[in-house]
Amino acid sequence: MSVHSQTKRLTLRDLQGLCDRQEPIASLTAYDATQARLMDAAGVDLVLVGDSLGMVVLGHETTLPVTMDDMIYHTRAVARGLRRALLMADMPFMSYVSVDQALHNAARLMQEGGAQMVKLEGDAQQVAVVTAMSHHGIPVCAHLGLRPQSVHKLGGYRVQGREAEAAQRMIKDAMALQEAGADMLLLECVPSTLAAEIRAMARIPVIGIGAGAQCDGQILVVQDILGMTDHAPRFAKNFLTGQTGVQAAMAAFVQAVKSGSFPAAEHSFLS
Repeated sequence: MSVHSQTKRLTLRDLQGLCDRQEPIASLTAYDATQARLMDAAGVDLVLVGDSLGMVVLGHETTLPVTMDDMIYHTRAVARGLRRALLMADMPFMSYVSVDQALHNAARLMQEGGAQMVKLEGDAQQVAVVTAMSHHGIPVCAHLGLRPQSVHKLGGYRVQGREAEAAQRMIKDAMALQEAGADMLLLECVPSTLAAEIRAMARIPVIGIGAGAQCDGQILVVQDILGMTDHAPRFAKNFLTGQTGVQAAMAAFVQAVKSGSFPAAEHSFLS
């Protein structure tokens, strides 16, 4: 029997257990089998095949051109290299407009791509979609705050939830999505105080990216932790500096998240 076949695959229950024990969840994006294999070896808990691949892999200016076929192709590649971490994949732009479309495309990501969970951007307007997915046994992560698929509507990549009304609306959206059956929340570019408030009210894991240190876990784009992007976002950190290689940088990220040393104040936003 191979070593891979003996490796236990993490589940949603395992991630919830980390939260219950107050052990932060370390998460990174991956787009191919080699990245996935290195992340497993580094101890990453949750791997996301993000539609960010449109920008960091395919060279687009936004995530909007990414298709379902793109997502399935890269998710399948990551699944081949992954043995331990839970695998989540993004639902790309306009792939979950209706309940029927969302169920069809989520099923493709799981059946053809090998995803264990799907992530969709949205607010309380996605309650019907999340409810249907939950009813049909599809694990869902709801993405709130800065939603890159809505970049043109939002007027750019800006911190969300700084105004009191917007903050209260995000809290209501988070609770509505949780009640609809979301298994996880991801908060991007929101003030750390707002993220802490949502996390205190949530019964499910809350993962942050530019959302402060009080979340149950942290996620970054792998190219950002390796210093491969020209203009890395403020909430990112180059973990390759001082390390011997890519796997060591990933392990350093995991250790920093688990110890609570990342994110620091300079990686967070104020109200």
